[in-house]
Amino acid sequence: MRVTTALKGLGVAAVGLGAAVAVGRSRFDRASADLADELLAEADARPERAIAGEGRRDRADAPADRIVTDTDRTVTDDDLTGLPDPVRDYLDNAIRDGRSYVRSARLEQRGEFRLGGPESAWKPLEATQRVTVRPPGFVWDATIEMAPFLPVRVVDAYVGGSGVLRAALLGALPVADMVPSPDLDEGELVRYLVEAVWFPTALVPGEGVEWEEIDDDSARATLEHDDTTVSAVFHFTDNDEVERVVAERPRETDDGGFERATWTGHLWNYRERGGLLVPTEGEVEWNLPDGDLPYWRATISGVEYWPAE
Repeated sequence: MRVTTALKGLGVAAVGLGAAVAVGRSRFDRASADLADELLAEADARPERAIAGEGRRDRADAPADRIVTDTDRTVTDDDLTGLPDPVRDYLDNAIRDGRSYVRSARLEQRGEFRLGGPESAWKPLEATQRVTVRPPGFVWDATIEMAPFLPVRVVDAYVGGSGVLRAALLGALPVADMVPSPDLDEGELVRYLVEAVWFPTALVPGEGVEWEEIDDDSARATLEHDDTTVSAVFHFTDNDEVERVVAERPRETDDGGFERATWTGHLWNYRERGGLLVPTEGEVEWNLPDGDLPYWRATISGVEYWPAE
């Protein structure tokens, strides 16, 4: 009788825990969706059509009413005039003639993520990233499988000039929620600038990026948005592709503060997607005094653009 009663009690507790997790997950889902809605709402919004970069989306699935669709505005040779040689050659190679400017993108990522030091294990990662160019912003919504049936949900974002970083175990139990700060804003805008290789029309000067030549194989890009200004050095190959991007980025310390550290993204396996030549594989690392610390490596398994060709 006591065993039966105890089992009933455990069952009730399990149901209660399950309900709490479901409620927490629903709240996290809503918060992530609200960030994406805010991101898209702030984008230039002249109506009214959305076209996918790799196949068309159903209208019900596409945020068409919030995406600029000035498909008549295309990248021309004049837009690349005055750029440093390696930047002009790269953009000329990456952007097909007559390609419309990207206003929004959706990226799907599959790969691995590492939390902790170099001895930590790599964990499976799946992520969706939404991006807008005017204004610059993104919402990265990822699931990292820390153990079987024990996922951590992470949202990393730059929306409305503010950085966001939240994480929750099972998508419900908060484990991180960074306090807004200028350092966080800067770090997220750096990420946007470096990742513009996946929507390279954003690197054309008319989109707000200024370029400064360093040598025949590298140039510095600078982007200012609201009160934040960031820079990154792009390194180019003889094939007119970006092989790596290096930036100084604020990194959180153990005491909750920030310190500057070198941050490098490595990129390879370029493929044409929607009239753009983009890397489909990459790895990101911190370059620390005691050695390099890679923590993200993934394949871009899908990409869509608005406007598309």
